[in-house]
Amino acid sequence: MSATQNQRYDDEISLIDLAATFVKRRRIFYAVFLACILAGIAYAFVTEDTYQYTSLIQIAEKGSEKFLEPPATTIATLESRWLPEQEVLYQSENGEKLPFSTSFANPENTGLIRLISESPYKYAEGVKTVHQYLIEQVQQRHNALLEREKRSLESRMRSIDQSIDVLKSGQDSGQVLAEAFDRKTRLESDLEALKAAETLVLARQGTEKTGPARKLIVVLAALLGLMGGVFVAFIAEFISAVRSAMNEESE
Repeated sequence: MSATQNQRYDDEISLIDLAATFVKRRRIFYAVFLACILAGIAYAFVTEDTYQYTSLIQIAEKGSEKFLEPPATTIATLESRWLPEQEVLYQSENGEKLPFSTSFANPENTGLIRLISESPYKYAEGVKTVHQYLIEQVQQRHNALLEREKRSLESRMRSIDQSIDVLKSGQDSGQVLAEAFDRKTRLESDLEALKAAETLVLARQGTEKTGPARKLIVVLAALLGLMGGVFVAFIAEFISAVRSAMNEESE
């Protein structure tokens, strides 16, 4: 029983010592806390508001939900070729890295490719320029694929026309001739279904700001100041106690 009471007494003394230490070093706590608050406020007001800029392109089609190139392939080319080209060009012209990032997405079961950049308003024109370049590259590639597909269909149609001319002069060719006309009709339908890539939206600015809110930055700075102030106050007391002990030993 006596040992338990002594333990409780020791714990009580320890808590009192902690409180006394905190009061003794309160100026250090106030200094650290105030420094964190001021730094948080300064950072909150210096940090620029950022916005999300979105562009949208419909890739070339050769029929309902049939694409001349899979959207994933186009996105891979954007990420590995055309965007790095713009980053290198910007750095060579301005001596610094591109001040915003750009990502790409393909909504499921669509031929849409979304370009997304987050940037301060002052770089809005730069975002538009980069998005315009990337979209132009996609359009050029898909238009080339479209022309190749168109030439292929037209060549096959000419070949069928020649076959039809030969079949017309023959006998007992009614069924074969009907099949030839049917193939030609399908090719004409495929030709009409071809659709070029189209820009739907170019660097549209979002209505809401992105990035951490200023109030949140100040609150986090206050929490950091509380924890940092307490920690530094007790570290200062610990260092002072160590120095006192070393001085006593030296005497």
